[in-house]
Amino acid sequence: MQFEIRNRWTGAVQFTAEIDATYDTPRRVKIGLAVKWARRTGADLRGADLSGADLSGADLRGADLRGAVLRGADLSGAVLRDADLSGAVLRGAVLSGAVLRGADWIPVIPNIHTAVYAAASQDGALDMGNWHTNGFCGTTHCRAGWVTHLAGDAGRVMDALMGTSAAAALIYAKSDPKLERVPNFYASNSDALADMKRLADAEAT
Repeated sequence: MQFEIRNRWTGAVQFTAEIDATYDTPRRVKIGLAVKWARRTGADLRGADLSGADLSGADLRGADLRGAVLRGADLSGAVLRDADLSGAVLRGAVLSGAVLRGADWIPVIPNIHTAVYAAASQDGALDMGNWHTNGFCGTTHCRAGWVTHLAGDAGRVMDALMGTSAAAALIYAKSDPKLERVPNFYASNSDALADMKRLADAEAT
């Protein structure tokens, strides 16, 4: 059957795949099959809406996924070596076990959950409405902003090249390969702090 991948901004059909699926096959599976077909044919997936795609175990090395929406996608065990995720939306994506070997440019924050919560829970330190307040080196950031800030110079470079949310998602995945899902970087201050505390408490035990 035919399955269409559409552009996140224009809604225009970006790629049409002939996939081996039935009409009652879950959409996430269809998207995953379409993406794999697109990769084999060299199709342009920049800015594509791939929300919820089942890409577990997919070989995405070198894939150009700039600006793609991967919200809620299952990327567990996917090979992301040299993939370009600049500006990609990874909210709720599953990155556990994703293969980032060779991605030595992604910094690791030791005890990431404890470190991020300790920084963000200070008075006036968290503003989920802005990636960075008063610049990257300021003392107020959103959750993703704190992640790239705490990652130092490498985090700053990733932030500038990829965007704050995509950079933070990869730093989370590299620092805690067992993290179930990419956190919600668009939550309220209270919800974000509660989730950071939950992860920090779990890390401590």
